[in-house]
Amino acid sequence: MKSDNQPGSEARPASEELPSVSSLTRRSFLHTLGLGSATLALTPTARSQEKVIQGFEQAPTDPNASKDWKPVSDRKIRVGLVGYGVCQFAAAFGFQAHPNVEVVAVSDLIPERCAGLAKAARCAKTYPSLEELVKDDRIEAVFVATDAPSHARHCIEVLKHGKHVASAVPAVFGSVEDAHKLFNAVKASGLKYMMFETSYFHEDLYAMRQIYNAGGLGKLLYSEGEYFHYMETPIDSYKGWRIGLPPQWYPTHSNAYYVGVTGGSFTEVSCLGMPSRIEHLQPANNPYKNALGTEIALFRTSEGGMSRMGVSWDSPGYGGEMGRIRGQKGSYYGKYEGLEKNLPDIKRPPLPPGVDAGGHGGSHGYLMNEFVTAILQDRKPLVDIAQALNMTVAGIVAHQSALKGGELTKIPQFKL
Repeated sequence: MKSDNQPGSEARPASEELPSVSSLTRRSFLHTLGLGSATLALTPTARSQEKVIQGFEQAPTDPNASKDWKPVSDRKIRVGLVGYGVCQFAAAFGFQAHPNVEVVAVSDLIPERCAGLAKAARCAKTYPSLEELVKDDRIEAVFVATDAPSHARHCIEVLKHGKHVASAVPAVFGSVEDAHKLFNAVKASGLKYMMFETSYFHEDLYAMRQIYNAGGLGKLLYSEGEYFHYMETPIDSYKGWRIGLPPQWYPTHSNAYYVGVTGGSFTEVSCLGMPSRIEHLQPANNPYKNALGTEIALFRTSEGGMSRMGVSWDSPGYGGEMGRIRGQKGSYYGKYEGLEKNLPDIKRPPLPPGVDAGGHGGSHGYLMNEFVTAILQDRKPLVDIAQALNMTVAGIVAHQSALKGGELTKIPQFKL
């Protein structure tokens, strides 16, 4: 899972260290939850001993990835980076390596993390909070890699200060009301907003989108997306926001296998959930009173087709972000099979020199470059506010449906 830990306005003393989840016994872990002390910060040493978080495995970068890259401008975008928690996410997309970017300031509430981000981003200027960083008039754009519950609030704050904004997923956290607030803020600002949904630049989904846009699939009859991430013990997170997380509140990795292919949306949903055997997914042990570790949603799409989208924390074994699609003229599951003979180029675009593909299926560098290029070209980013919210809100409504035994529920639509 993604998104790092830099809250908005509440700081805690740097000396106040809490144990990591991995260091707690089951009894002490539950005791910690009971006390409400779930800000589980890993020390740098502990982090180095942790296994790589699923999805953060570094994909190899093609040695010829920059061969055909051409700059669209000689201008440098002045960027601020916020959030260097357990995933160290603000530095993971390679802003600091892009030839058209100058990282001018960074921030994290925890001083040692802020210093780590400054070093990783090769930036001398630091701020103690996002609220202070956005006051810096030199900054044109901000990447918000903070805790998921703060994404909407932080992005709105960035926009209020006249800066373009990119956000880690999800766009909003469990709140349809926040979705409307964020949508209105982006529209009113006239600025660029992009959500960094990693599935968009997986090799398979990128190919699906290219073939779909070229007419090689026709309308999609059926699509599937899965985000399976076994979490018997939750990943450390600011104020424990990942503990007991309802699966469909983190839906964009799977929902991208329709929205990210077609640019369409889901119009209604029936979702079923299954109670979990895992301790932190018992209602008494998490802040959401959530019992569901797996939620499978059946959506009606804006094309009139069907999508099955699943998110699960429950089962060991194969996992990750994956999907397949079937259209009126062809299908894609590992390869294209269909009626179209003259396929478009399905190879991902070239990366700027020095920018690595990165984690999550080698998507990080491509997402960052798309955001930077959209600003330079003054165009809409690929994962704009409408697509970001259509992916995210569909999951929020799906969870509501699951709590009502699969009741068919209409989904709000976001259109630019």
